[in-house]
Amino acid sequence: MIRCICVDDEAYASNLLKAYIDKIPFLEFAGSTTSPIEALGWVSDGRCDLVFLDIQMPELTGLQFLKLAGNKCKVILTTAYPEYALEGYEHDVVDYLLKPIAFDRFLKAVQKAQALLQPATVSVQAAPSFVTLPSTPAVTSAPADYMFVKGESKNKFLRINYADILYIEGLKNYVSLYLPQQRVVTYQTLRDLEEQLPQPPFYRVHKSYIISIDKVSMVDGNTLYIQDTSLPIGETYRDGFFKLIKDREKL
Repeated sequence: MIRCICVDDEAYASNLLKAYIDKIPFLEFAGSTTSPIEALGWVSDGRCDLVFLDIQMPELTGLQFLKLAGNKCKVILTTAYPEYALEGYEHDVVDYLLKPIAFDRFLKAVQKAQALLQPATVSVQAAPSFVTLPSTPAVTSAPADYMFVKGESKNKFLRINYADILYIEGLKNYVSLYLPQQRVVTYQTLRDLEEQLPQPPFYRVHKSYIISIDKVSMVDGNTLYIQDTSLPIGETYRDGFFKLIKDREKL
């Protein structure tokens, strides 16, 4: 896990970063502060591996913080001022995020940090993250009704029953699996996962979504509903989706 702290004199900015950090399985939120001096103490104590650092702050600027912190941690600068980018990179920062920070841009930055801080982990995670237990002919030849997904550590896998999956959202090199009482995020592309899921009941309805047709409660035009969530039906997938619905009407 990469331990992260947020240093920003605006609480809403730290809250947004914390929400983003909580979505990524290899990141751990270790605290936030409006005081760069306090944050320097955390860095000196080895409390964090990665700092999300604002530039314009009253006690110390982010650039002054970088000079004092030295090479004790990796830093991603977060600011509304693009003119500091060059100087930031001269201090060997991992990345430079301009506010307001979009999640996809945040994800790209932390992947850079992971490559620097956990190179061995990255090479392991690059391998397929979804595995199914090999069938044992002496026991049964029936296909498995579950899969295992890679957890946040090297040898951790979580069992996911197909019947529990409501829908799946793709986030570049990550996917979020939405279950009735839980969301599981793991390192895998939506395309690779699509090839491993049984079809039906699973069907890709959008470049960013795979759904379980069994969990759809209503379809209204180009929108489908699963529980209280509405999801778009992409134009590319529309004809196949409605054909699937009609075929299941005949069952």
